[in-house]
Amino acid sequence: MIRKNTPKNTTLITIILFSILFFAKSDMYAQTIVPQPLNGLDKLCSGPAFNEFSATFSYVNFPVGTTFAIELLDNLNNPITTSLIGSPIDISATQQTLKFAVPANLVGADNYGIRVKSSTGVTSVRFKNSLGATSFPVYYKDYESKFSINGKATNATICAGGTLTLTIDNDTPAIKESSPVNYSNLKYRWYKDGGIISGQSAKTLVVNAIGEYYAVVEYGACTEPNISSNIIAVASSSSGSAAIISSSLGNPFCATADGTVLTASSGNTYVWKKDGKDFGGNTRTVKATESGLYTVEIDFGGCKATGSIDLKSNGFTASIDVADEFQLEEGETLSVSVTTDATSPTYEWYLNNNLISGATSGSYLVAAIGTYKVRISQSSGCISSKEFIFQAKGKAGPSSVIPNIISLSGASPYWNIPDEYKNANTKVMIISSNGDMVLDVNNYQGDWPQTSINFKNVNPVYYYVIKGDAGEKKGSITVIR
Repeated sequence: MIRKNTPKNTTLITIILFSILFFAKSDMYAQTIVPQPLNGLDKLCSGPAFNEFSATFSYVNFPVGTTFAIELLDNLNNPITTSLIGSPIDISATQQTLKFAVPANLVGADNYGIRVKSSTGVTSVRFKNSLGATSFPVYYKDYESKFSINGKATNATICAGGTLTLTIDNDTPAIKESSPVNYSNLKYRWYKDGGIISGQSAKTLVVNAIGEYYAVVEYGACTEPNISSNIIAVASSSSGSAAIISSSLGNPFCATADGTVLTASSGNTYVWKKDGKDFGGNTRTVKATESGLYTVEIDFGGCKATGSIDLKSNGFTASIDVADEFQLEEGETLSVSVTTDATSPTYEWYLNNNLISGATSGSYLVAAIGTYKVRISQSSGCISSKEFIFQAKGKAGPSSVIPNIISLSGASPYWNIPDEYKNANTKVMIISSNGDMVLDVNNYQGDWPQTSINFKNVNPVYYYVIKGDAGEKKGSITVIR
């Protein structure tokens, strides 16, 4: 006997078939994003020198004008930041590559992930790195250069039972990129004999054992050995016999205005002396410009030692046969000579800071009062120079007589006044015929004019005012050739 379907069964079958067709059709038009592996990238290590990455993905069923963005995710899949947003897609496109950057303020970690998010709200699963992992290191390296500890020392000494502090240098804190210390968020790895010292991440390290120490900036899995400090070999000494001083320019050194830098063995504190007298401060390095016996007492933490260097200069010596100040009577002259062992020396003589033309020998005949300077230079071998300054004082005539004529071609081409007016309590003013103030000084030393005078067609006339303990004087000065 054959049973026919009842209308109730027919209705149920129809509903089931409709549901299957409806969901199949809906799935055909679902918006889908499929990330492709990050080829060649197992981690994202960025910094000022490099910070550009790309991610490629496929997509289907998105309307025209849809945009996509790369999202950075934490280990709980929470978005941390949205990076570079892509351009509107082409309706016929099925794949896109977006460039993105790691945020410079990111706190680095080893378990970040990235995904794609569309402007329609659809998100992808996480991208896989080149190792197939969906979580991987992401760091922004603020500082990417070598740095130094303890003044670039290569050796240091500790005493038996003592300690030594190793510190990352920061000589120019105003220049942020000059030291990792200027980035407060950074931590460090300290190494001893090639192994990591557990639990040490600060900018200083206190050591109490011999070994080779250095530091690197900590960037998790993105840590690079090139972003490291110098290596310091720490030795032990009960007497501190390793106290040594080195000269940056060698010994003997070529004496210049900058001098040579003396560097002591690395310790905790320093006391410098030159020829038995205090010199410099509590620093590992000092600057020396002269020959002498330099010593430094170093505290290595529990014991002290003294190192020394008998610093010599391979420059030249020179002397002059005149006092710093002397009296030159009216009409009197004085021959001044320089003695030197400089190689092929050259000489320059100055009067009141003006170069004296033609005065190029080791002696000069002083015939005018004023302040003199002679510069001796050695132009071969150790190139350097020395200077001597002296002053010729005198009177221009009877006391209290103020001259009203200056002869620029005479023995004294300056307006000289009696010594009683040459003091700090006396003010001297000189005014041109046009009313311009050309001199206004205290303690005038008889050295005007120091610049050339414009004669035009007449001898220029100036007016002076002298105010001081000796009263006030006024008058005129005529300048002649």
